[in-house]
Amino acid sequence: MIELSPSQLPSLSPWFAAGSPGVAALTEHVLTSGVGHWWADRAIEPRVMAVACAGHVLLHGDPGALAPDALAAFAAHYVRTPARFLPVLGDAFDLIVPWERMLYVHQVPVPAPRMPHGVTVRRLTADDAPALAGLPPDTSWIHASWGGPAGLAASGHGWAAVHKDRILAVACTYFRGSRYEDIACVTVREHRRQRLALACVTALCADVAARGRTPSWTCSRDNRPSRLLAWTAGFRLEREYLHYFTGRPAHQASGPSEPERDHCPRVHVASTPPGPSVSTTR
Repeated sequence: MIELSPSQLPSLSPWFAAGSPGVAALTEHVLTSGVGHWWADRAIEPRVMAVACAGHVLLHGDPGALAPDALAAFAAHYVRTPARFLPVLGDAFDLIVPWERMLYVHQVPVPAPRMPHGVTVRRLTADDAPALAGLPPDTSWIHASWGGPAGLAASGHGWAAVHKDRILAVACTYFRGSRYEDIACVTVREHRRQRLALACVTALCADVAARGRTPSWTCSRDNRPSRLLAWTAGFRLEREYLHYFTGRPAHQASGPSEPERDHCPRVHVASTPPGPSVSTTR
């Protein structure tokens, strides 16, 4: 696979559906934000195309056009792809872990919960970049799809629960599409169970609706806290699907990989069957 610049991209409509909810919005997000990478098996008349952002990959085309080592760039990623690519993925990496995912779409507006004394829920601004950068390391995934703290802070697509200039919880558009915005949220560990995430998600959903789009939410089937928060915030199940965590490139691996936790309303990955993630909502 070779990386393509935006100017080299072919027409994307045969490859990726526009206006779709969930991680499928990644394609439009990369096009508009410039954060992410495009890949193809060849620049002219490609037979396989992929787009990657924040550790997630959409992969489409003819797997027969690929040698196993062609996918090495997608090691330790979450790959959504048709089942016909599974033999190639299995040859390319030392580990492939399927995860059952649940896709929700926002359908029921809910009132904002009451906040603890001194806590304000507001839109992030560019001035909040240092506060975002100062969040605990295990929450840094929240700004990955915007290229870092400064990108999310300046995007206009993030809301935070703030106390004395300290960010306690964040909800943001993670992948922004033309019809749907797939959202994510996180709460600093010591401030959980105060409904801060729900308040941020409620504000963000109203903001997304005001832009004429619909919020979507994706999480692991086993992530009960995320599923509960989604339901409480007015999301309802649209469908279920699979994506795959990839290990190390097979020709480089000296032992089995250990998948890491997926920190979005997306997946809790472990070397044993997944359990609920209490630290994230993806």
